[in-house]
Amino acid sequence: MKKTLFLSPPSFNGFDGGAGSRYQAKREITSFWYPTWLAQPAALVPGSKLVDAPPHGQTVEDVLKIAKDYELVIMHTSTPSLANDVKCAEALKAQNPAVEVGLIGAHVAVLPEQTLRDNPVIDFVCRHEFDYTCKDLAAGDPWDQIKGLSYRDPDGNLCHTPDRDLIHDWDVMPSVLPVYARDLDIEKYFIGYLLHPYISFYTGRGCPAKCSFCLWPQTIGGHQYRTKSPEAVGRELTEAKAIFGDRIREYMFDDDTFTIDKPRAIAISEHMKRLKLTWSCNARANLDYDTLKQLRDNGLRLLLVGFESGNQQILNNINKGIKLEAARQFMKHCRDLGITVHGTFIIGLPIETRETIEETIRFACEISPHTIQVSIAAPYPGTELYQQAIANGWFSDQALVANSGIQTSTLHYPDLSSAEIEDAVEQMYRRFYFRPKAIVPIVREMLGDRQMLMRRLREGGEFFSYLKDRRTQAATR
Repeated sequence: MKKTLFLSPPSFNGFDGGAGSRYQAKREITSFWYPTWLAQPAALVPGSKLVDAPPHGQTVEDVLKIAKDYELVIMHTSTPSLANDVKCAEALKAQNPAVEVGLIGAHVAVLPEQTLRDNPVIDFVCRHEFDYTCKDLAAGDPWDQIKGLSYRDPDGNLCHTPDRDLIHDWDVMPSVLPVYARDLDIEKYFIGYLLHPYISFYTGRGCPAKCSFCLWPQTIGGHQYRTKSPEAVGRELTEAKAIFGDRIREYMFDDDTFTIDKPRAIAISEHMKRLKLTWSCNARANLDYDTLKQLRDNGLRLLLVGFESGNQQILNNINKGIKLEAARQFMKHCRDLGITVHGTFIIGLPIETRETIEETIRFACEISPHTIQVSIAAPYPGTELYQQAIANGWFSDQALVANSGIQTSTLHYPDLSSAEIEDAVEQMYRRFYFRPKAIVPIVREMLGDRQMLMRRLREGGEFFSYLKDRRTQAATR
């Protein structure tokens, strides 16, 4: 085996664009997801090391010190961070010209030829589901025999091997949790709506939903939900409790749609109850009351739910497959059962108008999840939304993120400018949170938990700083 380093490179201050983030941008408050997309291949390669630079505050100089003796460096990249990540690769090559440096991630999965052509310092990219491609690279297999690999041969020619099949037997995939324990400081990972410290991980990949904007199913994971069995997940969580003890306050199942297989979700929740673990997961806004109750009774605390919009036509346009009335009923069930909901919304989806933005803000205030996240529609390469934007001339001349890492709008519509889309983010946050119905539950939460009190005070300062940065960014337009 080659001495292998899996690296999430240094980036913008506070930039959560690593190998576990769905939106690569600086968030409103300090937020770092675990680098699960890097940890999984790291778990397959004996003796490898995982470095997640952004949450650990590591600089390029810090990374160079760690990487000096490594033969193979595999870096996660994204569309907005690619240029920055290539600079890190150049520094690695300058220090050690013999080191092999390659990239993984959704961007290079769909643009391998362009990535290699535009960035001569990059030796290879791993396409699509790359775990075993990384393992074969670390094993020293000839590159022309490794499936799912695009690379530069000794003569500078760009070569592409056949695609690799998706992984279907997930029970044989090793747990990422020992990698977390070995290489990461769990205290560095914060998500505003999760208890701290938390852990996030996947129990499978793929999502049968066809949302036009969603990056991972369209580029890497596919639309078939391929999973570990409840028994395998139970063993993994038993191991996690042995490793971390009672340090972890919450486990987050970060599968795109964990609850879509209800019997499996319930079976896994029974293991959580057996182990006395608090947990959360992603869910769609159409779960029935009985399923929600069983999950709640088995330790479910919070659901992360993508509502996206308060306009039914926009939901139809993006193939969301959810009716607003079903979402209202879902929220009633969650309130009745005492399940906390973090709702996510997107401004700038096709074809947004000032009126549909107003509908979304009113809808969010009506259903009133405990907390919300408001993102700007991001047309990443490889998604249906990206193709629609090209076909309809919706692209503006802006990048996905500003130099500060703050998300900007690359889209505009006939009756809505990029600037109006960006301004609507702050407007929605202010109108949602500056209401007694939103403030009172948060204050109650703070008064009941000293750690939460300190966190919310810190996050409040960060939130207002974020809004200030967004206004500063707007002034430069």
